[in-house]
Formats: sequence, structure tokens, C-alpha cells
Amino acid sequence: MVKVTEEMKEIIEKGLAFVGTTDKEGKPNIGPKGSMRLEDEETLIFAEGTGKKTLQNLKDNPEVCVATVDREKMDGYQFKGKAELVEKGPLYEKVAKFAEERGRQKPIAVVKIKIEEIYSLKPGPMAGERIV
Repeated sequence: MVKVTEEMKEIIEKGLAFVGTTDKEGKPNIGPKGSMRLEDEETLIFAEGTGKKTLQNLKDNPEVCVATVDREKMDGYQFKGKAELVEKGPLYEKVAKFAEERGRQKPIAVVKIKIEEIYSLKPGPMAGERIV
């Protein structure tokens, strides 16, 4: 069971997250997600508002990676896991309310990522090393 630490949580909440996906042919895509946050110690969630490449890629291939960094601390993490698309229900409504309270549109879907692996993005000897 992979769990996020308090330090990781702080970086997720403070920073801008970038989500990496691949299409059917294996071509990569990366996009910023300002709504990234933790649902619990093992699960990341974000509101998918555009419904373009990221959403289509996740429909075709649920494998996903998320990178978050704290530029001031020169620290960061990469989270890997499988995405689930949530288009209705309590989680969707909670994230839709969160988005609307911040002046954003209602999401097309909520992306729920069960974290399976965590890697360090901190410069130095641990860079790229699997933490969990």
C-alpha cells in the first residue's frame, strides 16, 4: 500500500501538477492540472475540464504519471498509477463544487488516481529513485 507523506502532501497542495498520459499509439501528452489534490493518503484527484487529449488518452490507457515540484525547496515527486474516470456521484459533485467555488467550469469528469509508485524529483543522488 503506497501512502503520501506530509511533505508530499504539502508539495501537491502548493504546486502546479503536470499529468502525463499516452495515446493508443504510445505518443505522450503532458498537461498542467491546477485542481490536483489528495482525496486520501493513497489517491490523487483532479477535475478534467477540457475533455481533450488527457481525457481521451485516459479512456484508451489508464496508466498515468503526475509530477509536482516545489521550486523554492528544489524538491518534488512523481506519482504513477491507474486512473479512473468519475462522471457522476458524490466524488464528482464534491469536485464540481470545489471547481465552481473557484470560478472554474464544472468538470467533464473527475480523474481519480490510485497511487502505485512514488519517485523522487529532488536534484542529487536520489533523483529519479523510486521511494515507494
